[in-house]
Amino acid sequence: MITCTTLSRELTEPLAATAATAATWLLIEQSGPWGAKALTESHLDAEVGRALDAACAGTGVRIALIRHPGRHADCLPAVRHEAIVAHTAPGRAWVRRAAVEDPAELLELDFAALGAGEHGGFGEAHVGGPIALVCTNGRRDRCCALLGRPLAAELAAAGHSEVWEITHLGGHRFSPTMLVLPYGYAYGRLTGTAAKEVLAATAAGHMLPEWSRGRSYWDRPGQAAEHAVRLLTGETSADALAVGRAGDAIEVRHSDGRRWLAEVAERASEPARPESCGKAPGTPSRMDMVSLREIPPQR
Repeated sequence: MITCTTLSRELTEPLAATAATAATWLLIEQSGPWGAKALTESHLDAEVGRALDAACAGTGVRIALIRHPGRHADCLPAVRHEAIVAHTAPGRAWVRRAAVEDPAELLELDFAALGAGEHGGFGEAHVGGPIALVCTNGRRDRCCALLGRPLAAELAAAGHSEVWEITHLGGHRFSPTMLVLPYGYAYGRLTGTAAKEVLAATAAGHMLPEWSRGRSYWDRPGQAAEHAVRLLTGETSADALAVGRAGDAIEVRHSDGRRWLAEVAERASEPARPESCGKAPGTPSRMDMVSLREIPPQR
């Protein structure tokens, strides 16, 4: 079977700098089946889904549905819904959670404040280890179901971390994909062993560059620059690096005071390949490093 995932692997498409961008994630538990557009094609009230999606627009908040791994028959709607809000800024990451009877209650949140990193006292602080979110929505792409659901089930059975299925992380062709909180790093092309290594590293305050698609807090050029510095230095501490703009270049700052300037170019991936199963071949953009140099320390 030729899938978007196998083609991406065969074409050695890079994982780096492909993570969906979001300063803050809003995750809402919704059991039962999901359609391709899960916010309006699930047991979640479609009007509420549309309103929540509109409320997030332009705020830096990205919304998705989550559910526990396992069978998902067309069951009755859940009585209560777990809601998780996670801000992913380096050094200022937090995860808050609450159970709500009606997801419409979440429309009362200040989404602009959430995107800026202010939780406003929502729920309670998450205590415990990393939260793993594995993309499994086969209605968006069959690779997510074929590869993602077994991974989610394996991780849940291992019992080392809290595991959820999630509706959409982008990048179906990198399946199985996983977002890990609290740091907001996305990973792709994971095996069960690799995913467990990622979760162990996250629990210790680190990330693993080998399978990283990037930290969702940064835009894609920023993800590329951060990744390049990690490869150069071997730095894996999740919060060691910060990214900013320096004119047309990207500045990467280490917590120890070191700095680098990176030039990143957005280019089309060749040859054409489908970004998702069933779609016509296209040339998705990729972020290529043009240059990277360390800035001498000021004396």
